[in-house]
Amino acid sequence: MDIPARYYDIIRSIGDGTGASDSLLHVHAGLVVLFLARVVTRRSLATPIPFLVVCVAALANEVMDRLVFGSWRWDDTLLDMVNTLFWPLVLMIGLRLRGPCAIGGAVETPEEPAPQ
Repeated sequence: MDIPARYYDIIRSIGDGTGASDSLLHVHAGLVVLFLARVVTRRSLATPIPFLVVCVAALANEVMDRLVFGSWRWDDTLLDMVNTLFWPLVLMIGLRLRGPCAIGGAVETPEEPAPQ
């Protein structure tokens, strides 16, 4: 069983089935992976962990493309990486700059240790 070829077939069928462009699929995939990483790791989107998961997934996808096509297609690879990572990066930076979130009018603060 040729795993890279099978992976490529699945990815191609998603593109064909939705009619969406490759670039748009990369944007959506980056956001889906980001939110799945947020749920699984239970880390805030303001932390680098969910973004790093998107980076690993994007890199894995590009390695699979490399295995399917037999060589790097740098123009396509770089555009795919930008499309996949742009909005997750913007979200992470924006949420980090925003600071702690307010819930019910109060700002969340870490719990302080009990006095001893």
